[in-house]
Amino acid sequence: MISDNVRNVKKRITSACESAGRDNNVRLVAVTKTRSIEEINQIISSGIYDLGENRVKELTEKYELLPDTNIRWHLIGTLQTNKVKYIIDKVYLIHSVDTLRLIDEINRQAGKKGIKANILLQINIAKEEQKHGFAEEEAEEALMYCTKMENIIVKGIMMMAPAGESEESLCNLFEKTEKIYNKLMKFSAEYDNIDIDTLSMGMTDDFEYAVKCGSNTVRIGRALFI
Repeated sequence: MISDNVRNVKKRITSACESAGRDNNVRLVAVTKTRSIEEINQIISSGIYDLGENRVKELTEKYELLPDTNIRWHLIGTLQTNKVKYIIDKVYLIHSVDTLRLIDEINRQAGKKGIKANILLQINIAKEEQKHGFAEEEAEEALMYCTKMENIIVKGIMMMAPAGESEESLCNLFEKTEKIYNKLMKFSAEYDNIDIDTLSMGMTDDFEYAVKCGSNTVRIGRALFI
């Protein structure tokens, strides 16, 4: 049962928080890609309203079929600039902002709608060639670029850890990402459109390590639907 899976994942998050000696302020984003409306409704019935999609087309289709106003949609996959216009007024948070060009387009499309778009800067902490995102040393420069945007609010950063890494390697990457997060957080007091409160890292195979290393937003798919 999906409800049992939700309870189990929540217990694992709580246990990871207790192990790290931190409060459980972790947001659980249910990754609903390829999942049916029936399955998603079970997630919602279990009290999870943060839903994550990788693809723009799938997000917009489900947005129309799930009218619950409590739902907060998260775009967590790669976002092409020519598709920003389709989701700009439908998503609560865009996790995968990985280029200055994409920042420009999100700002432009948000301005057209008269809204402020919440975004996370994606950091490619492991410097994987096949992964998107800003390098560690580019993070502050990207944040400063965002301060010039009138229609964007930077809420934090996101990262994706490499698959198949050891616990030691994963924790090293998560800890390095948390240091970037803490470094950028200080700018919240200096700029109106910088409001750093979200560190999005951790998925089904590594979320407990991520939580122990400071993550406050995890993106879980498989563990909720198996």
